[in-house]
Amino acid sequence: MSKIDRKASGGRTASVWGSLLQGLVALIIVAGGVIGARYLIKMKKPPRRMDPNNPAPLVEAQRLGKRDIQMIVRGHGTVTPKVKVEIVPEVPGKLVHVHPQFKAGGRIGAEEEILRIDQRDYELAVQQADAVVAEAQVRLDTEKAEAQVARKEWEKLHPDTKPTSSLVLRLPQIRRAESSLESAKAQLEIAKLKLERTSISLPFDTLIISERADLGQYVVMGQSLGVANGIESVEIEVPLQDEELAWFDIFDNPTFHDPSKSSAQYTKARIKANFAGADHVWEGRVVRTTGQVDTTSRMVFVVVEVKEPFDTSGGRPPLLPGIFAEVLIHGKTIEDVVAVPRDAVREGNKVWTIVDNRLHIVTLKIIRADKDFAYVTSELDDGAKIITSSLDVVVDGMEVRTQEREKTDEEGTAQEDNRPAKSEGI
Repeated sequence: MSKIDRKASGGRTASVWGSLLQGLVALIIVAGGVIGARYLIKMKKPPRRMDPNNPAPLVEAQRLGKRDIQMIVRGHGTVTPKVKVEIVPEVPGKLVHVHPQFKAGGRIGAEEEILRIDQRDYELAVQQADAVVAEAQVRLDTEKAEAQVARKEWEKLHPDTKPTSSLVLRLPQIRRAESSLESAKAQLEIAKLKLERTSISLPFDTLIISERADLGQYVVMGQSLGVANGIESVEIEVPLQDEELAWFDIFDNPTFHDPSKSSAQYTKARIKANFAGADHVWEGRVVRTTGQVDTTSRMVFVVVEVKEPFDTSGGRPPLLPGIFAEVLIHGKTIEDVVAVPRDAVREGNKVWTIVDNRLHIVTLKIIRADKDFAYVTSELDDGAKIITSSLDVVVDGMEVRTQEREKTDEEGTAQEDNRPAKSEGI
């Protein structure tokens, strides 16, 4: 056999073996797929059968009860000082004394001298005015003595007769001397008052907010040298809708009738604010409204006062002006009211109740609502069970299953009563 024939025979043999190998691989792949499919079919779980006897949807429910609930009116506002004054000199001069706490953040007690102006000029003015008073007094005494002499001479020359003119007894001269004395005394009081005004103080404990004065500075009358806040109390103006005023006695507070009455008659409030990294609470009282309705927002501003805001006993920080705070006003107590969670109220005034495992749609007459609850006094009986979860389809009278009935005996079958003690926590 020639070399060419041997090469052709070897090529045909290699081609046959390659085809056999490809067929074998394909057969293995097909067999593996069949085996895998049979395994998956065998391991597949049969579809879960629904119990045709209990197709009712499962819902979450909550049992409510009637109780006396105090209404809490919630608002927000910014803390402002009740007293804020500018420190202004009433006389000009050079500052010769400045209180060491006269700086932003410094605290100065009532009647403590904050600033003092050089008094020497005003002391001399008092001495000068005092001398003028003495001179006017001498002039008056002289006129009175001369008047006595004139009267005696007239009686000697004209006994049992009265002078025809007041000039004879020097009465006009006496009145002029008296007027001069009164004027001199008034000038003396003015000089003393100016001397007194060289010392600047305030009649209440203060917190210095800003200062624009230093030792040796010459100041003029009316120049603002700083701003100070009183620290005895602060106020918060809280904007409220006018219907919220019906839930506390703002117009019965003593401010509207007799401010001298006991502070116990004021409506109480609590102020909550997050400051210095923690939540803190201060006690306050509602003292008045601002006396008008805002023409833009139609809101009524109620003023809440907090006494001793800088009392830091118990580790509580001071209630500083500028803090944005939440105000909770203690309102009237409503008897036999049911607090319905807002999430359970549907379409604004409806709830889904459960009676004998059936859903009933009840329309409520809500007397008041806040961010957490809606309050009703009728339509719901004590111990009524309402649905708190959502449903895709709701039909009045449809059968439902409650989550409580799904619990085991160890877990209990009744949901815990979750009625609030107050309308909002404080």
